[in-house]
Amino acid sequence: MKKNRPVTTLFMLMSLDGKISTGDNDSLDIDKDFPKIKGVKEGRSQYYELEKTTDLYSLNTGRVMEKIGVNKRKNSNKSPASFIIIDNKPHLTKHGVIFMAGWGKKIYLVTTNRKHPAFGLKNVKNMEIIYSKKLDLKSLLVKLKKKYGVKRITIQSGGTLNSTFLRDGLIDHISVVVAPCLIGGKNTSTLIDGESLHSIKELNKIKALKLRKCKVLNKSYLHLKYDVI
Repeated sequence: MKKNRPVTTLFMLMSLDGKISTGDNDSLDIDKDFPKIKGVKEGRSQYYELEKTTDLYSLNTGRVMEKIGVNKRKNSNKSPASFIIIDNKPHLTKHGVIFMAGWGKKIYLVTTNRKHPAFGLKNVKNMEIIYSKKLDLKSLLVKLKKKYGVKRITIQSGGTLNSTFLRDGLIDHISVVVAPCLIGGKNTSTLIDGESLHSIKELNKIKALKLRKCKVLNKSYLHLKYDVI
């Protein structure tokens, strides 16, 4: 059936036990911490090489962008990708928004917050603000395709938002790079977080996968690709 939304792929780096962070607070982060761990740091660059081959529309959150330091960055290599950033709190400052608009081909700032700093910016090239009173991911994806011509999106958000995408049937493909480590911690974010299932009646919310590719990378890393059934 022809879809009225973009094709989506969840692309993430995770530990063998599914963790996408090294701990339960924003001071701990895989990007910053893996380079410090012997046996893990040696192969991590393979993930970033694969990242360069993903879709030219990347969906993420303001929280993740804040964690990687865009609010303080001054220079970065120009990216050919356009960024779709969901940011309600907000996590991005004016500087962060301006930086991202210059970093990528275009930034689509998605927010439910009328006081977001992006509204106070004028004459910022390559920025589109998508405002709604309530975040509806399905409606957002439909709008991105119909109004902006977005056909394919790579999702790289946090575990909670990943869960919403998955539960709503909005993820088509999974592409994960598995690092050779175990992190643990019940409060440490995983690939899919969100509300737990509470009864047998909810088992239909579990998404089965069909394996498309399993590649052994260097330094004990794996690249797994699945279709969501």
